[in-house]
Amino acid sequence: MAIFSSLARSSQLSARLGTFLTKPALLQGSKNALVSTRSMSGGHGPKNFTITPSRFQWHKFKDMFHYYIMIGLIPAGAVIFYANVFVGPATLTETPDDYTPKHWEYHRHPITRFIARYILPNPQQEYEKMLHHIYEENEKAHIRALEKQVREKMAERSDYQSYYYRPAIGKYHRVAKEAADELEALRGD
Repeated sequence: MAIFSSLARSSQLSARLGTFLTKPALLQGSKNALVSTRSMSGGHGPKNFTITPSRFQWHKFKDMFHYYIMIGLIPAGAVIFYANVFVGPATLTETPDDYTPKHWEYHRHPITRFIARYILPNPQQEYEKMLHHIYEENEKAHIRALEKQVREKMAERSDYQSYYYRPAIGKYHRVAKEAADELEALRGD
C-alpha cells in the first residue's frame, strides 16, 4: 500500500510540475510576477517555497554602512570627545621675553593645533616660498626687458648681423667651392 500511495503522490507532483512548466506565473495572470509560490517536496515544514526578488544590494549597503561607521565615525567621535573633555581649549598665559611661540601654538582647539603642527605646512615657510616665486618671476621680467632693449638697439643701428646669428665654419664652404670648381672644369662650361 505504501508503494501505491507514493506513486499516487508522485503522479500528483508531476501533474503540478507539468502545469507549472507549461503555464509559468506570468501566463497564469498572477498579480505580482516577481513573487510567486512553488510547491516543494520532502523535509519538514511548509511545502511552499516563496520566490522573492534578491535583497543583495540592500544587505551589501547595510554591511558597508556599518563598516564605515565602525572604521571612521566611532574613532573620530572618540578622539573629538577626548580632546574636548579631557584636554580642552588652550588658555592665554604670559610668555617669557626670550620665548618665541611656535606657529601651532596660536590655535585654541587641540585638534586644530595637532593639524597645524603635523599636517599643514608652516605658514612662514609658505610665505617665503611665495616670496621666492615672486622674486624669480621679477628676475625673468627684467631679463625679458633687457633682451627687448638689445633687439631694439640692434634693429636701430643695423650694425650687427642678427640677435640669433651663429658664425658658420668656413672649412666646409671652401671644400664645397673647390668641388664646384672641379665640376665646372670637367664640364667645360
